[in-house]
Amino acid sequence: MYPVLLKFGNIAIHTYGFFIAVGFLVGISLAKKEAEKSGENPDKIMDLCFYLLISAIVASRLFYVATNLDIFLSDPLEIFRIWKGGLVFYGAFIGALIAVVIYLKKEKMPLWKTVDILIPSLAIGHFFGRLGCLFAGCCYGKTCDLPWAITFSHPESLAPMGIPLHPTQLYSAFNNLMIFGLLCLFRPRKKFDGQLFWIYVLLYGITRSVIEIFRGDFRGQIIFGMLSISQTIGGAFAFIAIIMLIVLSRRKASEK
Repeated sequence: MYPVLLKFGNIAIHTYGFFIAVGFLVGISLAKKEAEKSGENPDKIMDLCFYLLISAIVASRLFYVATNLDIFLSDPLEIFRIWKGGLVFYGAFIGALIAVVIYLKKEKMPLWKTVDILIPSLAIGHFFGRLGCLFAGCCYGKTCDLPWAITFSHPESLAPMGIPLHPTQLYSAFNNLMIFGLLCLFRPRKKFDGQLFWIYVLLYGITRSVIEIFRGDFRGQIIFGMLSISQTIGGAFAFIAIIMLIVLSRRKASEK
């Protein structure tokens, strides 16, 4: 693939960062439009998106560093080279969720209604982010001999070169695009605030755990001898999502 999109002398525009930027811009645009439709202040939503971006990048990087300490102990400056990949989604998700709760409490905005506004933007933004992973070569798959296997040849790629691999970056990208489409289709039919958010958490937790089976990069410590950290978190979140969907549904029914 092409880790560097453009280069001007010593200045390089990395493809990974470019796609993250595109994903953020698309996501914030959609969130603003949905806020206007939902009767929420679009300016506050845009401010929140900015805080989400910062907290997500910092938390996702810290999560990656924590699961790859040997790499960063030998070269601490590597922590800041995020254009080489190494942003863990669940770290970003947890960090962003904390930022959301703090901001909404401060601004006295409704929690579940607001996260329903934001969550489709997360899915489409993540779609673009995974395309960035493909070009950088991070989050690569296991070796395979399938017709759609992908072989990396660029010397700056983070994936092993010259070996057919599962295109797990594309699996993840299309998975996020599918979830985004489902959320958009379901949004007009939602029965209570928070429903879109927890449907996303449920769908992503399950599908991410399946895609993890085909990942070939280092996944951190194996939990219970068979689950990656992301599979463990995804399974836990999916379980919580089921409980929350039941709780919020019953709460809505009791209000009638």
